[in-house]
Amino acid sequence: MAKNYEEEAKAILKLVGENNVDSVTHCQTRLRFVVKDRKAIDDKALEKLPEVKGVFYGSGQYQVIIGTGVVNDVYAAIAKLGTVNAIYGKDDADTAGKTSNEHKTVVQRLMAMLSGIFIPIIPVIAATGLFLGLKSAATNAQVLKLFGAVPSDIPASLTSVISVLTDTVFAFLPALIVWSTFRYFKGTPIIGIVIGLMLVSPILPNAYSVADGSAKAIMLFGWLPVVGSQGSVLTALVAGFIGAKLELFFRRHMPNVLEQILTPFLTMLVTFAIMIMGVGPIVHAIESGMLVGVEAVIHLPFGIGGFLIGAAYPLMVLIGIHQTMIAIETSLLASTGLNPLITLEAMYGFANLGVALAIFLRARSNKAKATSMGAFTSQLFGVSEPTLFGVLIRYNFRPLIVTVLTSGIGAAILSMLNVAANSYGLAVVPSYLMYIYNGHALLWYTIVSLGTVVAAFVATNAFAIPKEVLTPDGDVETANAVISSTVSDNKVYAPVGGETVALDQVSDPVFASGMMGEGMAIKPAEPGINKVYAPQSGTLSVVADTGHAYGLTTDDGMEILVHLGIDTVNLKGAPFTVAVKAGQHVNQGDLLGTFDQAAIKKAGLDATIIVLITNSKSYARIEPVAADTTVQAGADLLAVQREDVKVESVEPA
Repeated sequence: MAKNYEEEAKAILKLVGENNVDSVTHCQTRLRFVVKDRKAIDDKALEKLPEVKGVFYGSGQYQVIIGTGVVNDVYAAIAKLGTVNAIYGKDDADTAGKTSNEHKTVVQRLMAMLSGIFIPIIPVIAATGLFLGLKSAATNAQVLKLFGAVPSDIPASLTSVISVLTDTVFAFLPALIVWSTFRYFKGTPIIGIVIGLMLVSPILPNAYSVADGSAKAIMLFGWLPVVGSQGSVLTALVAGFIGAKLELFFRRHMPNVLEQILTPFLTMLVTFAIMIMGVGPIVHAIESGMLVGVEAVIHLPFGIGGFLIGAAYPLMVLIGIHQTMIAIETSLLASTGLNPLITLEAMYGFANLGVALAIFLRARSNKAKATSMGAFTSQLFGVSEPTLFGVLIRYNFRPLIVTVLTSGIGAAILSMLNVAANSYGLAVVPSYLMYIYNGHALLWYTIVSLGTVVAAFVATNAFAIPKEVLTPDGDVETANAVISSTVSDNKVYAPVGGETVALDQVSDPVFASGMMGEGMAIKPAEPGINKVYAPQSGTLSVVADTGHAYGLTTDDGMEILVHLGIDTVNLKGAPFTVAVKAGQHVNQGDLLGTFDQAAIKKAGLDATIIVLITNSKSYARIEPVAADTTVQAGADLLAVQREDVKVESVEPA
């Protein structure tokens, strides 16, 4: 009788939060939720559920690891409940912010709002930072000297054209923020962007210029000063909020025959009037005071402010309030063109690298090694959740203490050196791009960031290596047992040809950790169309509709998963063809289907093939072939030893 997964589905949705879910889909191993507030989810409670093997946040999705076969049933139960938007491979970006916030705390609502508003803007600000960096490098006198030129040799016309690339985003930043705020609060985004453009109209004098005396305010009616909101992030947020709420109010109360014209008219008129007739200048003054306060903390003597920010940031990430920094960083960039805050916060990621690397090198537990290396790899590109939840707070908090202290020390040094980024949105390895605009900044950021890695590595080795990772996997009490066995061996064969990769080196932390089972990976050899063959004889338990994964149960009960690429479920089957169907019996070497490696890479995804034994715990030993070797399709990939051994006697140690 088939198991009913309705209760499991209800439990998962309760912990993820029905009102927190924009959409849910699944692949062959996990449920994939698009959520509004990742920090509102209790990871530990989810991991205690009977069918949940673990959780992970990546590729913009909250992933609940269920396992091959069962995940289909759990997903079907979720879809049947009908309480969330259950889709398969659909990306509904416009659902952001559309569910109720009634069960969230004030802080959670604020985090969700700031994240929802600023995340769509981050890519263009990061790109502008790169434009500024390249411009600075290309116009640097020392660089030009290498080519026998000087800055005055650059035509003014070229400088003007380049300025379009470097100045546009910050010149119209309030317009982008009002647009995104309208979008988040379910207003009409085009109305929002027009209101934002009104706030930064060149007709209105710049508020900063008025403040420093280089410009005069427009005196409306001879007594009301009117200025623009150029560079004011908080003013744009308030304008977007007021405008979106006004629009929704007018739409609810306006007769249908007048709604299409009068609602936009009244929304723009009333919002603009409110902002210029008092609210805008007041909010701008509050924002200016906040920025003065933040910069005062950053520049406290002896690096004290830098230490406080660098040490506090890991804890802010842990409790989920770090998103508030996005608004402050945006204001700093808009008003000064620089972002010293992200520089101090960035040391958290580098400290994490040192901690994870130290645990990986010292661990004798294969599981701990896989977890720490997966965390290290993710952290290289700014994904800190695997390190934070899989390493820092897993082992009695000592690794977390190391991260807090070394992050604070690195940040203190950078604050004393006055190093600042010219953008945000880039972390750890990509973060160096935010400093190419200035040789001094790039040099010191590089030295201090690498020093932070080393300091965290040394400190972890000195007093924060968890005892449990120093114990090898397995039952140590039977390490000296004299074993005679009735061992029956089996093998798993390569489904494709290519270069072997150790499982803990793949880019997906879930696979790399061994959570889904032991196995091996292969980087396929053919740049174009590759054929996929059955790695053993047995019955196909799973054939993904998208063609990106196959589950096979061998005749003697081994469960094998062949997963084609990382996150390729999002391609909705485009690069794949399938030659078999679920329930079909195949022999080792039979054709399962094909995939186009070039198409996968063109989509920006990893084409590495994962081969797992998902019931690995049923076996005493699984030996992969050596990594970094070339195998042909059908060659030995995994040697499997069954768990039918007998312990005859135990020799004294």
